[in-house]
Amino acid sequence: MSIAVIINPVSRGAGLGTARRRAKLASAVLASCRADGEVFVPEQRGHARELAAAAVARGASMVIAWGGDGTVNEVASALVCGQTPLAIVPSGSGNGLARELGIDRRPERAIAEALGAAARTIDAGELGGRLFFNLAGVGLDAHVAACFDRDVKGRRGLSTYVRISGRELLTYRAERYRIGDGAAPKRALLVTLANSPQFGNGARIAPDARVDDGKLDLVVFEEVSRFFTLCALPRLFTGGIGRVRGVSIRQIERTTIESERPMTFHVDGEPVQGGTRLDARVHPAALRVCVR
Repeated sequence: MSIAVIINPVSRGAGLGTARRRAKLASAVLASCRADGEVFVPEQRGHARELAAAAVARGASMVIAWGGDGTVNEVASALVCGQTPLAIVPSGSGNGLARELGIDRRPERAIAEALGAAARTIDAGELGGRLFFNLAGVGLDAHVAACFDRDVKGRRGLSTYVRISGRELLTYRAERYRIGDGAAPKRALLVTLANSPQFGNGARIAPDARVDDGKLDLVVFEEVSRFFTLCALPRLFTGGIGRVRGVSIRQIERTTIESERPMTFHVDGEPVQGGTRLDARVHPAALRVCVR
């Protein structure tokens, strides 16, 4: 059976020339491992999911997503609850899920190790009817994701994301959310549902989250002041965000998030426009992944 490799041509500022070089490398690695395979480059948003679904229908033994968390989300959404495993070649701005799974940043090593690995299962989350595999939520991170998606026409990547995050942090206003039926409203900077611990690049919003524990970690960041928030940001990189005043973290299997206004939310960094109520839940052991 064949391996399908799906390469995002725009991850981390790449273009079609880079995609062609990546395709050539992927084909060479597959050949060196004596694996049959096909390489695909999506043409538009949503196309990676279609390509992955088509590969499964053809009987592919593995689908490799080469890109960031958004590419992984598209491909994994086509594989969830099935027998075809996912493999990842990380090349995005954050690569949160790939980092948590310990996937090698070198493409040739990531592919070779996936081909030699046994599949394991991880959980999937769902928010507002959309699946996610790393993080989802509402608030500042969803707002930044929407700005990144809207404003960036050329080069993407970590530096651009950091620049937009810094700009929006200065002016963003925390919203009021009701989290859980019957709960009192809270004014929160962000509400994050974490399947794995980190946004990416070592920024750990839910340090104790596990991808295979059948739970999501619900993080609510109630802002004391913007100055206090800026002072607390280094805690994301030391694992101490849960000890910041105003931050609460608890494990859940399902919950609801309500707001007086329609909410923009994100799933694995991709912005989605939702309504005034979002339902969230975990799907335990929903996805097979091949990691060393």
